[in-house]
Amino acid sequence: MPDPLLPALRNPSDREALRFPDRAPSQHTPSQRALSQRELAALAGTLAGRLSGARRVAVWATPSAETCVAVVAALLAGVPAVPLNPRTGERELTHVVSDSAPDRVLAAPDADLPEALGGTERADVLLTGTGTPPELPEPGDETPALIVYTSGTTGPPKGVVLPRRALRSNLDALAAAWEWTDEDVVVHALPLFHVHGLVLGVLGPLRRGGAVHHVGRFSTEAVVAELAGDATMMFGVPTTYHRLAADVEASPELARAVAGARLLVSGSAALPASVHERIARATGQRVVERYGMSETLMNAGVRASGDRRPGTVGPPLDGVDLRLTDDAGEVITASDGETVGEVEVRGPNLFLEYLNRPDATAAAFRDGWFRTGDVAVREPDGYLRIVGRRATDLIKSGGYKIGAGEIENALLEHAGVAEVAVTGEPDPDLGERVVAWVVPAGSAPDPAELADHVARLLAPHKRPRVVRFLDALPRNEMGKVLKRSLGT
Repeated sequence: MPDPLLPALRNPSDREALRFPDRAPSQHTPSQRALSQRELAALAGTLAGRLSGARRVAVWATPSAETCVAVVAALLAGVPAVPLNPRTGERELTHVVSDSAPDRVLAAPDADLPEALGGTERADVLLTGTGTPPELPEPGDETPALIVYTSGTTGPPKGVVLPRRALRSNLDALAAAWEWTDEDVVVHALPLFHVHGLVLGVLGPLRRGGAVHHVGRFSTEAVVAELAGDATMMFGVPTTYHRLAADVEASPELARAVAGARLLVSGSAALPASVHERIARATGQRVVERYGMSETLMNAGVRASGDRRPGTVGPPLDGVDLRLTDDAGEVITASDGETVGEVEVRGPNLFLEYLNRPDATAAAFRDGWFRTGDVAVREPDGYLRIVGRRATDLIKSGGYKIGAGEIENALLEHAGVAEVAVTGEPDPDLGERVVAWVVPAGSAPDPAELADHVARLLAPHKRPRVVRFLDALPRNEMGKVLKRSLGT
């Protein structure tokens, strides 16, 4: 029999597993809803029995205990779950539903489902009930567990089919890297339709036998209240850490609570070095970064006991092979912190396929290695530094390959820059010129001053040739800047 994906739920105790804010608190109801391992196993097990024979199920993935029960039920039943973003637009949702063709949609009883799901049988997820759930066999390692849809920045979203093997191996590798045990309680406010919030932030604690406290919408006060209590680890994205930095700088009381965390983890986008340093100065805590994507889960991560160096995502995780390649596909052996190459990955963390897209699946691999489309440099000690996406962040200017990420970090060290994104645009002389899109911190700084600032910190050929000022950068729900929207 395969190793159980969620062993604590096979032999559950009365320890807390999940805690979410109550959606309708009043005088007569608690402000939070918690489920023990025993309660979660019973509710999910009963629902899993109702899913028998289903080919796929969709989950209306609100930040709620019902979403967690639904996903766990699908995993217990061995039925692939398709998490749906409740804020997805009508056209994109229609595509996802048509492409994945779920037999049922699982949702909280009070969820108002859109018209795109009108033709799909609904199953309400209840948090009450009695009875003994059926004994269900553990599915095999290659059984699809989740189908997570990509953001669709280069066309219609693709369904990434993740097997149980990928979830199991990757969560165990992260546990080794972060010294993660059943004594840890993870706090976060991440959406549950994405691998960061769902796989790492929910299934990770459940696999360890610990707990997750989801605070709903992010606020420093809510997160700090958990860290001052049972929570030991926080998962977040750069946007949340940017807000956290400002709040702990302003409040010694908040800073003391954050200082007590065992681990702060950031992902989904690069965390600016300036934010790292602000949090470190205020709390003594250095944030740990990791690097992953839907197709691979996590590839690299800074160890809990390692050098928590800003701007890097650490070495590859246990069991993950990682290499850099040049434009011709040749392997780059240099570890000089300067030579840029595309990140390619292989290991048990990889997805099975893009659903219904054998052409896209084949194009994504080279000799068994998954081509991430991300570009990076390798430091002398093996740490990886991501410099961006090949399609939007690798700028070829004057014969140089320039990563947008390092320029962005340099610009964020200037007092006049609050936020920034760097792109390339055609230039008749250089091939491409570096363009900085800046949200100023107060009055707009002199563009020449910003260019000189970058040239002094990095190199003259990396300075922005054009600076454009904005009130805000376009971002998605995970805080990633939508660079393709800039200039359009």
